[in-house]
Amino acid sequence: MGLGSCMITFFGAFLSGFLFFLPISYSDKAPDYTFVKEATSAPAVVYYDYIIIGGGTAGCPLAATLSHGATILVLERGGSPYGNPNITNIANFGPTLLDTSPTSPAQQFTSEDGVHNIRARVLGGGSAVNAGFYTRASTRYVKEVGWNHNLVNQSYEWVEKVVAFKPEILQWENALRDGLLEVGVLPNNEFTYDHLYGTKVGGTIFDAEGHRHTAADLLQYADPRKITVYLHATVQKILFRYIPGRASPQAYGVIYKDAYEVRHQAYLKRNSNKNEIILSAGAIGSPQLLMLSGVGPAYQLRAHGIKVVVDHPMVGQGMADNPMNVLLIPSPIPVEVSLVQVVGITKFNSYIEGASGLSLSISLAHRLSNNFKRFLSQTEHPPFRVLPEAIARAAEMVHGIANRTIRAGVILEKIMGPLSTGHLALRNTNPDDNPFVTFNYFKEPEDLRKCIEGMRTIIDVVDSKAYSKFRYKNMPVEALIDLMLTLPVNRRRKHANATFSLEQFCIDTVMTIWHYHGGCQVGRVVDKGYRVLGIDSLRVIDGSTFYHTPGANPQATVMMLGRYMGQRILHDRIVHGSKKKN
Repeated sequence: MGLGSCMITFFGAFLSGFLFFLPISYSDKAPDYTFVKEATSAPAVVYYDYIIIGGGTAGCPLAATLSHGATILVLERGGSPYGNPNITNIANFGPTLLDTSPTSPAQQFTSEDGVHNIRARVLGGGSAVNAGFYTRASTRYVKEVGWNHNLVNQSYEWVEKVVAFKPEILQWENALRDGLLEVGVLPNNEFTYDHLYGTKVGGTIFDAEGHRHTAADLLQYADPRKITVYLHATVQKILFRYIPGRASPQAYGVIYKDAYEVRHQAYLKRNSNKNEIILSAGAIGSPQLLMLSGVGPAYQLRAHGIKVVVDHPMVGQGMADNPMNVLLIPSPIPVEVSLVQVVGITKFNSYIEGASGLSLSISLAHRLSNNFKRFLSQTEHPPFRVLPEAIARAAEMVHGIANRTIRAGVILEKIMGPLSTGHLALRNTNPDDNPFVTFNYFKEPEDLRKCIEGMRTIIDVVDSKAYSKFRYKNMPVEALIDLMLTLPVNRRRKHANATFSLEQFCIDTVMTIWHYHGGCQVGRVVDKGYRVLGIDSLRVIDGSTFYHTPGANPQATVMMLGRYMGQRILHDRIVHGSKKKN
C-alpha cells in the first residue's frame, strides 16, 4: 500500500465527531415508501418502461422524476439508509467509513496508487456516507457542459427543498472564514449555494438536529403507483439483442441477484421504443458493469472471457480523483465540533476547507498519541525548534484519551479539476468485487502546482491574526507540517531526512476527498443526451460522465443531474408519443 493509504482511517475517524452544538437524535422510522422492497420478494421476471441500475445520488432523483410519466424499476445493490444511526446521525459518520463488513454502506477499495478510498453501497449513494457539504456548480461549468441554465436552476431548487440546509457557524469556522478573507481569498460571499470565487459558507445536507438527508429522500417526489425499488439487488449484466434493420445492438433487460444469490430477470416493456435501461451505478460501478456486459475495450473483455458486444475502448478511461492534503492544527483552547461549512474558492483553482473537533476511537487516540510523542522526541537534526512550553501544551492535545476528543482543527485543500487522469480495469467478472482503479495523482505538474499554492494559503491562514487564538504561537507551521508526516497518513515516511518542500509534502500526504469521477465521459462513451454511443436504449447518468468534478463538492450537481435528465427524457417521451398519435 502506497502513500496516503492510511489517511482514510485517520481522517474518517476524526470526522466521526462532526456535528452541531445541538442535541443529536435520529429517527428509526423510514419514510412511508411502500415501493421500496427487498429483492428477495421480487418475481422471477418483471417488465418496466425504465430500469435504473443504482439507486444513488443521481438514480433516486432520476427515478422519482421519471415515475410521473412511466413505470420505473430501481435496482440498488445496497440496503436502506433509514434506521441506521451510522448513516442518519452525523456523530457516527466515521464508523460508517471504517466499516469493512460485507454489507457496509461504504465499500472499501484501494486504488492502484495506494490511496485508500470508499464507494457507496446504499440507497441514496454517496449522499448517505459523505460529509454533507452542499454547493452548486459554477455557471461556467454549466455553460461548458451545455446544460440548459434555467432547467438546471429549477432542478437544483427541486433538490434543495428536501435535502439542503443553512448550517450554524460557530467560533472555529468563523476564524477559518475570517482567516481566508484576511489572506486575500476575496470577496466575502456570505452564505450561498452558488459557486463564487472568494470565501463563502456553503449548504449542508444535515439539518439543525444533525439528521442526514440523502438523495433517497427525493423519492418522496415519486408516484408510488409507478415505481418499484429493490434493495440488495446486484445486477450481474445488461442484456443486448440485435433487431433487424438496426445496425446497433439494443439493451432490453438485466439479470440481477438478490441477497440469497437467487437470479432474477427484468425486461423493458415493448410498448414504446423510448423505453430504456439507465446506468446510475457511479464512477466505479457504471464502467465496470458496462464491461461485464460486453461493452468496453475488446482486448480486456476477451482476457476475462466476456463476449464483446461493442468494442468501446474509452469505457473506463479518464478516471480522476481530486487529490486532498490536510494540516492538523492543535488548539490551545477548546474548539466546537463542526462540519465542513466554509470554503475558500481561490483564483488558482484550489479549494480551502476546514473542520474542528476530532472525535477518535480509543485505539486511534492511543496511536496518535504515540506518534506525537515520537515526533516530539526527535532531537537529532530537527528541521525546527519548538519551545518546551508549546510542546507540553500540544502534548496535552493528544493525551485527552478519556473522552476521545482531540482539541484541534484541520484545514484541507482540494485540487479543482484535476488534470491528471487514469483508468479502470476489470479485476474479475464478479460485480461485487472492486475493479482495478488508477488515478495517477499529480501526474500533471499543474495539479501539483495547485496543491503547493493551496498549502501556502493554508499556512497563511494558520499564521493569520483571525486564526491566532486557535493555534500555539510558539509552534511554527513547519512543526505542524512535520507532525502530519508522523501521523497515520502513510505507512512510512520516505523523506524524513530530505530537505523540506511543499511539493514533497503534497506527494507524501495525498489522500482522497471521495470526489472521483470519469469512466463513461460525454463524447467518449456517451453523447450529450447521455446515450451510450453505438448502443440503443441505454444511457449512463451519474458522475462517471464528468470530465471535472463540479464545484467544491459534486453531490448537489449529481442530484441535480438526475432531476434534470429525468425531465429531459420525459419531455422527449411525451413529444414522441404525441407525434406517433398524430
